[in-house]
Amino acid sequence: MVKLEKKQVKIISVLIAIVFIGSVVALALTQSGSGIASAASSNVGVVDYNQIMSQHPQVQAASTEMQQAVQDAQKEFETKSANMNDQEKRDYYQQTQQRLQQKNQELMEPITKSVEESVKKVAEQKGLSVVLEKSAVVYGGTDITQDVVKQVSK
Repeated sequence: MVKLEKKQVKIISVLIAIVFIGSVVALALTQSGSGIASAASSNVGVVDYNQIMSQHPQVQAASTEMQQAVQDAQKEFETKSANMNDQEKRDYYQQTQQRLQQKNQELMEPITKSVEESVKKVAEQKGLSVVLEKSAVVYGGTDITQDVVKQVSK
């Protein structure tokens, strides 16, 4: 069952990364202004989502709750799948994975919204019209990561 837990951790990590990338794209699209003309004269900000999430005050509690949910699901799976054939186990495993993914999404959604709102507030305060994930930027941009961390912590 150790492999099951590692898979779950990997799946959760991938889901979190997808949510953040989607959030950055959505934020960039909503902040793009009136197109190319405004982009040429606009300021661009960059944020390090990994750093913001590692310092977010609610992430540890969500992580602890998710770990407990994974442990509970693992115990439940072991108990209920004892008398199942291989196909039933696979189906039940997929159902369990879906429940865990939904639980992770429910836990991370308010945190993600908090980060997005903080990014928007800091960007407005600094007069930035676009904010991108720092890892996607090769050169330039104003790093507002620390300002967003402060805003999230309020």
